[in-house]
Amino acid sequence: MQKVKEEKALSSVDDSVIGQMFEYNHEQVLFCNDKDTGLKAIIAIHNTVLGPALGGTRMWDYVSEKEALEDVLRLSRGMTYKAAAAGLNIGGGKAVIIGNPAKLKNEALLRRFGKFVNSLGGKYITAEDVAMNSKDMEYIHMETKYVTGIPELLGGGGDPSPVTAYGVYLSMKASARECWGSDNLKGKKVAVQGIGHVGENLVRHIVKEGAKVWVTDINAGRSAKIAKETGAEVVTGDALYDLDMDIYAPCALGATINPQSLSRLKCAVICGAANNQLAQETVQGEEVGKKGILYAPDFVVNAGGLINVYNELLGYNRERAMKQAEAIYENVATVFRISKEENIPTYRAANRLAEQRITAIGKVKLSHC
Repeated sequence: MQKVKEEKALSSVDDSVIGQMFEYNHEQVLFCNDKDTGLKAIIAIHNTVLGPALGGTRMWDYVSEKEALEDVLRLSRGMTYKAAAAGLNIGGGKAVIIGNPAKLKNEALLRRFGKFVNSLGGKYITAEDVAMNSKDMEYIHMETKYVTGIPELLGGGGDPSPVTAYGVYLSMKASARECWGSDNLKGKKVAVQGIGHVGENLVRHIVKEGAKVWVTDINAGRSAKIAKETGAEVVTGDALYDLDMDIYAPCALGATINPQSLSRLKCAVICGAANNQLAQETVQGEEVGKKGILYAPDFVVNAGGLINVYNELLGYNRERAMKQAEAIYENVATVFRISKEENIPTYRAANRLAEQRITAIGKVKLSHC
């Protein structure tokens, strides 16, 4: 009877916060609340074996706190793998602020959030993410030194999106080489979903190389603007999934590779900037390969932004950051090589690449304890 009770208790824990932390193997989660400013936030620290956890803060009007928690746990885990695969000496963390940024985001709220970041004593270093910018980081910086992505006038790197986009562009070229034998994108048909700062810069890179480009964004004005400036063609809504394209580049929110979209996608390559593109990593990660689609794992592809903010910890130099981002091309190629040699899906190959480094450096650090 006691054993039955214990098993029931364990099964109930699986749905709890600690249970979810156990599932993703997180070290720490901090829930932040401030009635005066209306701040509701979650900071998730996944792994600090390689160094302090570095990862952006996004502000989003989540449907529920459960959705926000799941997002921050998945994102922070991805940051651990992203840093490890990129060869950076930092761990993985992430933060989400719950609420509509257009209505709630202001100096007081961001500075209060900065105090929560500061309370972790450097175990977590924040940066910008969805619906956040370098000015927001400046407000957070007023309350803590543990922040990157601050304006260049304050010694930071400013907007990291050009470096992120450059890394995605190089990843697309590495994917093209793997798929077609040449990394030249001239004549390739590419659909870019999400025209934020990263998506916009990516479009400019691939149009310059002669690719045929479609763009879509929930903000129709963004799509129209970049289309006018670059010659790209606008496509609305989910009609993008029915295009006859060579490369699908998800650059908005995650989980766009799901059963519904995958049944419609007509492409040879998936390579984009969005985090957590696979709705269910172990399901869609297998299915893309079965459909004959080459998937470039997102946390390897979009590491440029992390490389950029990491450089602020070293004394920022944009030229050095861009040079380091060039290594993403070979990192993506390495993932494809592991995938072929071990006959495993590319998502598993990328995970293995990251996990091997975490394990190896973990042993080095333990030897000095």
